[in-house]
Amino acid sequence: MTAAAFRARHHAGPPLVLPNAWDPVSAQIIAAGGAPAIATSSGAMARVLGYDDGQLTPPAEMLSAVARMVRAVDVPVTADMEAGYGLSAKEFAERLLETGAVGCNLEDSLDGGLVDPALFADYLAEVRATAGADLVINARVDTFLMQGTPADAVARGRLYRRAGADCIYPIFAPLDVLPELVAEIGGPINAHAKPTGPTAADLITAGAHRITYGTSVHQHLMDSLQTLLPTLHP
Repeated sequence: MTAAAFRARHHAGPPLVLPNAWDPVSAQIIAAGGAPAIATSSGAMARVLGYDDGQLTPPAEMLSAVARMVRAVDVPVTADMEAGYGLSAKEFAERLLETGAVGCNLEDSLDGGLVDPALFADYLAEVRATAGADLVINARVDTFLMQGTPADAVARGRLYRRAGADCIYPIFAPLDVLPELVAEIGGPINAHAKPTGPTAADLITAGAHRITYGTSVHQHLMDSLQTLLPTLHP
């Protein structure tokens, strides 16, 4: 699937449900389970690589990890790249395209606070100008991580759409607020599911067309490992 085909799936066909992968093995399992694309989790990948979330992974290591996942599966890969790892927008787009990824997730918070939306929109616009149609841009709006308002999420989402984002991701938007965001922002909306809820079905009913799970699948499996360990001892 090309970037164009992946972009088209955001507008037509069944909603995209993309459990996030963190390495080639998890990507292969998710692809074999029928996912039409692989979305990576930057937080889970950071931990697998020996770092923590929050732009602490060196960009070269994250990009190499993305490239390994692209090579491991036959479906397209969209990469969660936090806030760009300090790279200029042009360098970011060029280096991500070199991995073979067809999309990216970029977030509008840094160092625990929201960034100026105009500056983030400029970054998105330059990524779009550099990549052209070869990257599907998912712009994450972190308003609800910072106890912000739906009005701010709508304003940011609209601005990022005008800057060239294909999809807007108001992460952790309350389920009862999601229909308002879908209606007011316009275009495809990505929503965040967890194994413990909200479910993909809940979010699709509220209007989301793309569902991702962030670090929650990886965390669920790590919790299961902790539960398993005592049973492995004699």
